[in-house]
Amino acid sequence: MAKVLDDDANTIFVGGAGTDYATAQNLLLKYGNRHGLIAGATGTGKTVTLQTLAESLSLAGVPVFLADVKGDLAGLSQTGGDNPKLAEAFQTRATQIGVDLDYQAFPVTFWDVWGEKGHPVRTTPAEMGPLLLSRLLDLTDAQEGVMNIAFRVADEDGLALLDLQDLQSMLVWVGQNASELSLKYGNVSPASVGAIQRALLVLENQGGLKLFGEPALELSDIMRQDSSGRGMINILAADRLMHSPRLYATFLLWLLSELFEQLPEVGDPDRPRIAFFFDEAHLLFDDAPKALVDKVEQVARLIRSKGVSVWFISQNPADIPEEILGQLGNRVQHALRAFTAKDQKALRMAAENYRPNPAFNTAEAIQQVGTGEAVTSLLEAKGVPGIVQRTLIRPPYSRLGPVSDAERSAVMNASSMGVKYDKLLNRESAMEVLAKRADDAAKQTAAATQTTRANDDLFDMNRDEYQNARRYEPRAEAKPKRSSSGRSDTIVETFGKSLARQLGTKSGQALVRGVLGSLFRGR
Repeated sequence: MAKVLDDDANTIFVGGAGTDYATAQNLLLKYGNRHGLIAGATGTGKTVTLQTLAESLSLAGVPVFLADVKGDLAGLSQTGGDNPKLAEAFQTRATQIGVDLDYQAFPVTFWDVWGEKGHPVRTTPAEMGPLLLSRLLDLTDAQEGVMNIAFRVADEDGLALLDLQDLQSMLVWVGQNASELSLKYGNVSPASVGAIQRALLVLENQGGLKLFGEPALELSDIMRQDSSGRGMINILAADRLMHSPRLYATFLLWLLSELFEQLPEVGDPDRPRIAFFFDEAHLLFDDAPKALVDKVEQVARLIRSKGVSVWFISQNPADIPEEILGQLGNRVQHALRAFTAKDQKALRMAAENYRPNPAFNTAEAIQQVGTGEAVTSLLEAKGVPGIVQRTLIRPPYSRLGPVSDAERSAVMNASSMGVKYDKLLNRESAMEVLAKRADDAAKQTAAATQTTRANDDLFDMNRDEYQNARRYEPRAEAKPKRSSSGRSDTIVETFGKSLARQLGTKSGQALVRGVLGSLFRGR
């Protein structure tokens, strides 16, 4: 009987190969970090392959992170063999490929963005960064530029972006101070700020409030082993998350980027430090900008030196860009259907990616393999691609299918992660700091207004006092009484007025000159 895990050879048993399935097809753990591909049409056995690989890696002490799109991978937490019909079929297959069925449950931690089917898994806008957030929100180049400015200002001012409300508050501040920021960082358009806010509102309605917050997921908590040395299998409940495909793809890409940025270089270890399975991988690349595809290619190419094994699961290898497909050395290809000219072209391209086997035609084999069977090519010594083989995949040891709510709750209650992640934290961050600044500014403005008003009132009072102090109020004089005839002028006043009128005439002026002349001559 073949061993599922051969510690001496550092290999894991994938399935029986050859025409009679008597030849073992093994995955060398040393080359597990060269990444892999699981492809095939719906219903051809991709889920079983993913489950058996996750089991084998866990038995080898390698932690696993995978997304449960349909809800049936949760059965990894339960012992298999409870379905009589499946148990009989699996026993037949096990006998055919020469392996014992050791039914057992595996150490599992359930995670869920909504915190319903697993412990809440969160990140922060600061950790995700402007590039991935712009991809998540489907922003234009101009809007992405404004997003970068918001992150830059937040970083320089020490404003922590820990949740969606922090980011929204930061964008409001950027919009209010657009004219000042434009001089230093470039144009900040109010229209761009408004467009980003609308996109954030859509994200909020899709569950963004749940995704962003603290405590954020720590990588060490998904890279654990149980007490017996088996790697922890982390299962992300993605059945609801799949309704927001952009959110799903961006979150998994963020997790992959965090592994790349935080893990130290280890070269080529004897086995991976963690295996990452990206189901429905085409969602990562659909309508993705070139900058994002380049980032994924960079991560896929360089993360292997961090000891990370990445597996992409998709219906067709053509869903994966050529630059990334070339980084996937271990391949499990289930059946492909070729009903149209486009399908036939994709089939030929898939077959060309394998090292030929003279015993059969690869393209024909990919069409002919049945459920649970695949065309495989695994890296051999020195990293050389193995000759393509028709392989019957090993049956899983755990349950194939979903779990009940009671079983899921029992697993979650037994996990130590609930104490750390179930309760949401809300410490002071950008929203609170900006709100406090706005409140302080409002108070200062109010105080300044009050002071100005008081000074104005004091000035008005002082002005009144000054005017009252310098005002001269003459005493009222008694008016002369009118004569009974109605004339008020005296004889002297009448003569004076007549003399003044005469001085204004020529005769008056001559009289004055004569009088003055006689006076000076008399001297």
